[in-house]
Amino acid sequence: MARHIYSCPLRWSDMDAFGHVNNVVFLRYLEEARIDFMFRLAPGEGSESFTGGSVVARHEIDYVRPLVHRHEPVRIESWVTKIGAASLTIAYEIKDPEQVYVRASTVVVPFNLAEGRPRRITAEEKSFLREYLDDDAPQGDRPRGGKTEAVAA
Repeated sequence: MARHIYSCPLRWSDMDAFGHVNNVVFLRYLEEARIDFMFRLAPGEGSESFTGGSVVARHEIDYVRPLVHRHEPVRIESWVTKIGAASLTIAYEIKDPEQVYVRASTVVVPFNLAEGRPRRITAEEKSFLREYLDDDAPQGDRPRGGKTEAVAA
């Protein structure tokens, strides 16, 4: 399974009165990593994949340890744990090589902004997402033939 890697800078304004990154700011970090994954890495020149909009249906966050301000960015690893007909689940770890600060997941629903309603995930999008699909994901979410091997850029 490939993981998308996002290097996220810490900002002084991310800190709260207790001197660590505020819990709400972690949602912004996850959003930055998710947008970088879904839009910047969308497949193909001129592809319409992931450009029509999406909405967050659910977030789950486990705060493992405090993160304090420093000049080095934090690493956010993202991967896909579920691909449905009209939703996908992205998992994350916000970490340094020696420790994890946050483990999280987000359920994302592709959305047709013009029609004001959810839409199905296209074949092109599924193909892209499967490159990042967790090896432990249910078999129905994986292409026939077993595990997918891919290397993140």
